[in-house]
Amino acid sequence: MTKNFFLILFLQLIVAAGFSQEYKPADAGSSVGFEIKNLGFNTKGSFTGLDGKIVFDPQDLSKASFDVSIDATSVNTDNSMRDGHLKKDSYFDVEKYPRIKFVSTSVSGPDKSGHYTLSGKLTIKSTTKDIYFPFIATKMGDDYIFKGDFKINRKDFGVGGSSTVSSELTIQLTVLAKKQ
Repeated sequence: MTKNFFLILFLQLIVAAGFSQEYKPADAGSSVGFEIKNLGFNTKGSFTGLDGKIVFDPQDLSKASFDVSIDATSVNTDNSMRDGHLKKDSYFDVEKYPRIKFVSTSVSGPDKSGHYTLSGKLTIKSTTKDIYFPFIATKMGDDYIFKGDFKINRKDFGVGGSSTVSSELTIQLTVLAKKQ
């Protein structure tokens, strides 16, 4: 009887592990970009150093979660002087806050056009705000590509203060999530 119990328990663990939908965001193959107006011109930039854990199964979104971060010190606008300025305490304060983090609170969808909605908490520096945005999930073998974009007000997070820079910026995400 005990032998059967352990055999059943072992088989359940194997089945559960086989259906685990855990993914790791891959920095290579992913992009985290932003666009903001500066003196009326669009300025683009990006971050690297993507890390975290994603749980995603389109058949059971109640268990879906995104806990990801990027390396704030990697900010790159193709202008080293501007990048140095963005790393200072009036902008990203990367010495004190080296990572920008997002933790989901819910995932819903898809809608008729195939978009899911991701809701969660974005933390930049010491400020955490609720955000939500639509995204598309594309299965690629065992992996997923997640694509979405959203707007935030940089001042809500205490980032910068210059009147020449727009308060609103758009963040574009393409995340390659590798099955674990």
